[in-house]
Amino acid sequence: MTSNTSRRSFLQAAGLGAALWGVSSASQAQEKAKIQGFEEQQRKPSSRKWEPVSDRKIRMGIAGYGVCKFGAAFSLQDHPNVEVVAVTDLFPDRCQALAKACRCGKTYPSLEEMVKDEAIEAIFCATDAPSHARHCMNVLRHGKHVATAVPAVWRSLEDADKLYETVKSSGLQYMMFETSCYHQDLHAMRELYNAGAFGKMVYSEGEYFHYACAVIDSYKKWRIGLPPQWYPTHSNAYYVGVTGGSFTEVSCMGMPSIRDELQPANNAYQNPFGTEIALFRTSEGGMARMGVSWDTPGFGGEIGRVRGQKGSMIGMDFQGLEKPSVNLDRPPLPPSVNPGGHGGSHGYLGNEFVTSILEQRKPLVDIAKALNMTVAGIVAHQSALHDGELMKIPQYA
Repeated sequence: MTSNTSRRSFLQAAGLGAALWGVSSASQAQEKAKIQGFEEQQRKPSSRKWEPVSDRKIRMGIAGYGVCKFGAAFSLQDHPNVEVVAVTDLFPDRCQALAKACRCGKTYPSLEEMVKDEAIEAIFCATDAPSHARHCMNVLRHGKHVATAVPAVWRSLEDADKLYETVKSSGLQYMMFETSCYHQDLHAMRELYNAGAFGKMVYSEGEYFHYACAVIDSYKKWRIGLPPQWYPTHSNAYYVGVTGGSFTEVSCMGMPSIRDELQPANNAYQNPFGTEIALFRTSEGGMARMGVSWDTPGFGGEIGRVRGQKGSMIGMDFQGLEKPSVNLDRPPLPPSVNPGGHGGSHGYLGNEFVTSILEQRKPLVDIAKALNMTVAGIVAHQSALHDGELMKIPQYA
């Protein structure tokens, strides 16, 4: 296979072939109105039938219905083992819209009020990224299971340690809804890795390229000038989400943006970079290249590939010494739950959180994996600010 063919297969496997070869101006205009990654994926036939693990309904609260409308995006309100008993958003109109989307009659003006509701067993925090750690710790301290949108923490290694200790001492479920972990290709990579098809992973690649023609709105403008590696989990999942391992050290380079809104003087972070590319050492002794970019137009999304001692994989194309006979289909979903956006991952993430509570087991993206994906990016940005200085990364297990 030539390098050009390999790269083309990589992109086409992720559904990006049209973007690689160029699209019409009409298509480009249509794309401007969309947020990359939010395209809904239709349910595909599964080789396995969904079977309920319990007839119990978890009493769920949901917080957050901003520009991404994530509060209702993961089909928690459609799951047969969930009753959404309360919702909240700081903006009354959004709160009412979330209540309508979740078919829920009870609302609260804030998460801080909703966590006091003793009828609620678990809460999904689809709030602004800078508040994720604080909100999750608040939920856990009120004795409730918690799921969160990405990333797990925001810029602070101290908050990462605090969140880790809070989860561990609570005895409750914590899950981060990292969408790449339930992409069809990453799920298949994980199944093959666990079956020994790759051996140790020698090299992994992950890319989160998210170009927007205009700044995406956000609570208190937290997205404006965001350091790319502070939002690293979609790309980092192509190692951590495949192997369950971590990154131990990093050298990262950044490139300034040509866009006005991404200049250091125009963002609260004084961040100079629109693109950051990190080279990591992995816990297996291998290497990984993980890139995040806000300002490079063209194909976008969350894609990756892996190469191990015994095999490699691009998209759904595995080539190696031996392919184990394992079922690579994603787990079956309840008939009422749709796969949703981000590669059809939304429904699977919601189902995994619910099922982990019912089965009293560790969820797929637990606190250790969530922090190992997130904290590596925080350190990577520090490395980029120091011209690629090699830096050690805290480890969570």
